[in-house]
Amino acid sequence: MASYMDDGDYFVRELEKNDGCTLKLKQCYVGDVGCVVWDAAIVLAKYLETKQFYDPPSGVDVWSGSRVVELGAGTGVVGLMAATLGAQVTVTDLEDLQNLLQVNIKDNQALVNCGSITAKVLKWGDDVSEFLPPPHYVLMADCIYYEQSIAPLVESLKLLSGPETCIICCYEKRTEGVNPEVERKFFELLQQNFTCEKIPSDKQDPEFSSPDIHILHIRKKV
Repeated sequence: MASYMDDGDYFVRELEKNDGCTLKLKQCYVGDVGCVVWDAAIVLAKYLETKQFYDPPSGVDVWSGSRVVELGAGTGVVGLMAATLGAQVTVTDLEDLQNLLQVNIKDNQALVNCGSITAKVLKWGDDVSEFLPPPHYVLMADCIYYEQSIAPLVESLKLLSGPETCIICCYEKRTEGVNPEVERKFFELLQQNFTCEKIPSDKQDPEFSSPDIHILHIRKKV
């Protein structure tokens, strides 16, 4: 796929993995919110590497062979991390972010050994049949910020999730403007069909965590 981006359009953010390899993420200088690597995405990506999920010396490897869908992937950093850990990942976002996702997938492909990663368009609330059967994990970082998208996002979570699916949601708590109201609406809507468990900071990456950034495990009520 030809890229429309030349070197002047973006800058690179690097994220070192626990094995010493480095993910290199291109971000656009100009563009919408999806074009940059947000802190919540970094916190979530590093959370996927914590010992409860991935600790080869003790035989823990949750990601190997797991099917993962990332919503609102943006630059793709979270999905790429999961793919390098062995997951079969589909990163999704709107049409205008597909080029950036493709470029970042291509640039980091060498680090994806036993996993896989593909990018697809998904508009929240639309048909998800091509992403079924339900994935083992749905990942989402900083997707709760835009009032009009709350209901379609929850709809997508309902459509994608099976009884075994764990949704891992990471978001930065923002106190200005409409943000608190948008968050409140999201959780109100979510709790009709899902349960939420907040992950304490001692279960997160010790270096990449922040009191303002929350990680939740969300599951469908049975």
